[in-house]
Amino acid sequence: MSFLSILKDHWRNRGMFWRLARNDFRAKYATSVLGVAWAFIQPLCTLLVLWFVFQVGLRSTDIGNVPFIVWYAPAYLVWSFFQEAVSSMTASVREYRYLVRKVNFRISLIPSVRLVPSIFVHLGFWIVIIALNLAYGIMPVLATLQMVYYFFCAICYAWGLGLICASVSPFAGDIQSIVTVVMNVGFWATPIVWNIDNVSGVIAKILKLNPMYYICNGYRDAWLTHVPFWEHPGTTLVFWVITITLILLGSRVFRKLSPQFADVL
Repeated sequence: MSFLSILKDHWRNRGMFWRLARNDFRAKYATSVLGVAWAFIQPLCTLLVLWFVFQVGLRSTDIGNVPFIVWYAPAYLVWSFFQEAVSSMTASVREYRYLVRKVNFRISLIPSVRLVPSIFVHLGFWIVIIALNLAYGIMPVLATLQMVYYFFCAICYAWGLGLICASVSPFAGDIQSIVTVVMNVGFWATPIVWNIDNVSGVIAKILKLNPMYYICNGYRDAWLTHVPFWEHPGTTLVFWVITITLILLGSRVFRKLSPQFADVL
């Protein structure tokens, strides 16, 4: 199976994989004055701008007696991880074309190498989420540990989708632009800055099929409602069916197309 084959490649070459991931993280911010701080500045600025627009400008009310910023921030920050991870993985094969041409290099490592920096940056944003909740007097409880589970969900979903995009990217140079457009549409279609409780009927049911709704809502459950994920059996099943399908499909497509990468790059 292609998926198991890719996992074996990662395990057998784990030393090289972590070296590449570390170097990628350093190289990404090596030429800027503020360095790795830029990884946090852009999402935080967007977070503050949208908070100002919706809570100050449009005077959005609290969501279920919870301050808007506390309700909004966890969902936005996990979406920011997802967007950055998929975009980075999409461009990975083209950016590492010099490794693709090496005969003995395991190409399957490349997309995951670009995923790792996004993971570490998001873990840094956990501090922001924790501090924000504590500032408003919201204390962590046992259910808050679910954030680890939902972040794992986000990693799996981003990896599956990113593998597919990375596989197609060498053959279609405009896939990066397509991903950017889809991400922008997806941000507004996902209940991140608006409450899905304001939508009812068939439309709400369709929107809840979005895997990122499951993850964003899960981050909120971890801190605000403390509802365990097993109390959402329907959306949990739908999420994992979609995610596992993407991972298996992405692994198969990558394995099938990767021998041709060197010829088209």
